Amino acid sequence: MAELQEVQITEEKPLLPGQTPEVAKTHSVETPYGSVTFTVYGTPKPKRPAILTYHDVGLNYKSCFQPLFQFGDMQEIIQNFVRVHVDAPGMEEGAPVFPLGYQYPSLDQLADMIPCILQYLNFSSIIGIGVGAGAYVLSRYALSHPDTVEGLVLINIDPNAKGWMDWAAHKLTGLTSSISEMILGHLFSQEELSGNSELIQKYRNIITHAPNLANIELYWNSYNNRRDLNFERGGDVTLKCPVMLVVGDQAPHEDAVVECNSKLDPTQTSFLKMADSGGQPQLTQPGKLTEAFKYFLQGMGYMASSCMTRLSRSRTASLTSAASIDGNRSRSRTLSQSSESGTLPSGPPGHTMEVSC
Repeated sequence: MAELQEVQITEEKPLLPGQTPEVAKTHSVETPYGSVTFTVYGTPKPKRPAILTYHDVGLNYKSCFQPLFQFGDMQEIIQNFVRVHVDAPGMEEGAPVFPLGYQYPSLDQLADMIPCILQYLNFSSIIGIGVGAGAYVLSRYALSHPDTVEGLVLINIDPNAKGWMDWAAHKLTGLTSSISEMILGHLFSQEELSGNSELIQKYRNIITHAPNLANIELYWNSYNNRRDLNFERGGDVTLKCPVMLVVGDQAPHEDAVVECNSKLDPTQTSFLKMADSGGQPQLTQPGKLTEAFKYFLQGMGYMASSCMTRLSRSRTASLTSAASIDGNRSRSRTLSQSSESGTLPSGPPGHTMEVSC
């Protein structure tokens, strides 16, 4: 497999005491559907999967995930895992604009590029973190390569194809709104857009003035032409690995994530609904999401309990739980938390957790 490009970059970010700068290596490899660029941080750890991320439409790996992975408490996690940040084709920084008439890959084809990345890196398994379109891509990959996916964190996933009503609304919106405004409406809630906070202004500027906006539109079109994942609880089409579904309250995709939760295996799925996080919880609430991710990894056996001291204190102080009393009727457990703690407890196996934090 030919390597097209390898660039070594030292990431500029605030460092914790005693922490050395991370070295990022950016690679591009050819796949049957074109070239794909990805950036690797850290070195592979024995008997541990790589953390692989996939971003949403209108973003790249930096604008989608940097606040999360630069968060102080996240350093405890990333020092124990190599991580791979995938940029969808044409979304990487400095990407040239595709020529007119270029056939952009479908989301299914984007998922089929991931084996080429793992083969190039000689990685055998991953824990995936995806947002929006990226969550769909990782889900599609997990369906076709279940033995290589140990866990998934899916933020704002919509597993359904667009229906006729959705298409009609999309076409009408396209008559009165620009591509950048439609993508912003996909990323953020109407309340956030109306409030026009500093975060919204920043991302509106990033998307509106993106030099590769024509490429972004192609990714956007592929997302809107996605196929139904056809998840079915108890059926053959389901995610086999542990899954954490994440969505902000009043986020654009709240209903879709709730529906997705109802279709997945309740013994493998946890559902995190985050208050005060808007449409992009990894940007607005990286601390809460980091804590939830730590508990998710702990449930998979990858985070020692000694690493969870502060989180355990927070859990003890703020967590209340109500367990189902009818085990034959339902195996689900509902947990509610204060908005200050934001922790996701590691419950016993075989329970779906619905958490509002």
